[in-house]
Amino acid sequence: MIDLERALNQDRLLRALTGLNRKAFDALLPSFEEAYEASRDAIKPVRQRARGGGRKAKLNSIEAKLFYILFYFKCYPTFDLAGILFDLDRSQTHEWMHELQPILEGALGYEMALPERKLRSLEAFVEMFPEVERVMIDGTERPIQRPQDPEQQTQNYSGKKRRHTRKHLAAVDQTKRVLVLSQAREGKLHDKRFEAEEAIAEHIPDEIPIEVDLGFQGLASEYINIRIPHKKPKGGELSEEQKLENRALSQSRVVCENAFAGVKRYGAVSQTYRNRIKDFDDHLMLTAAGLWNFYLMAA
Repeated sequence: MIDLERALNQDRLLRALTGLNRKAFDALLPSFEEAYEASRDAIKPVRQRARGGGRKAKLNSIEAKLFYILFYFKCYPTFDLAGILFDLDRSQTHEWMHELQPILEGALGYEMALPERKLRSLEAFVEMFPEVERVMIDGTERPIQRPQDPEQQTQNYSGKKRRHTRKHLAAVDQTKRVLVLSQAREGKLHDKRFEAEEAIAEHIPDEIPIEVDLGFQGLASEYINIRIPHKKPKGGELSEEQKLENRALSQSRVVCENAFAGVKRYGAVSQTYRNRIKDFDDHLMLTAAGLWNFYLMAA
């Protein structure tokens, strides 16, 4: 069984198990407790037994509850394994995870760490992100189990990853913060078409550069602030100047890859998705992105 006190008192161990250091863990705890109490007040069940009766909870403190859901996100254990590690029945680990995930998401919302799901206007972007100097837009995919339905197999097969995936489109700023995260879509969807449907670039001011890769070919003809690599001409070569420009853009855009790597420190969004609830993978990715943003703010 996991020793909670030992984990909380060793910063390196806490980061390995939850993705947060002690400073960030303690900073998130008040908001998590507030969200937890709000969820309890919303339910208000009719009491059917005397106070103190019934089965005693193993996750009996707010620290234990936060640790458990963070551990699930970081390590993505099966419910059988989580039951052994936390001395719970398999069904209890399942119930706790689905109860605590929306509470964690709500706590990150209180901390203003969750990415926006969709941009509405230029004015809203400037109001929400006044310190943004440049934006990088890219898609990120996570593997899923092979669907049984032939149509779903086709829709979720990613030619880029050569496996079945679900995809998100994200916008990241120069500090590695995930500003915008789309809803999860089928892995087959091309980045350029995905962006056209989400219209992220449309709601970013012209004075803010938008850096993209060649998966967004054609976007530069629609917006004046697009920075995209030069494509090698068929049967030709790039000039030395073009190569230097591509290298500089690649070095600038690595911030986006670093942000995705930070989000995917959490096994719940990097390992093969195995939950069965419809669109729950979207909530996992949103919460993981919020945890990454919060870590940048608090750690």
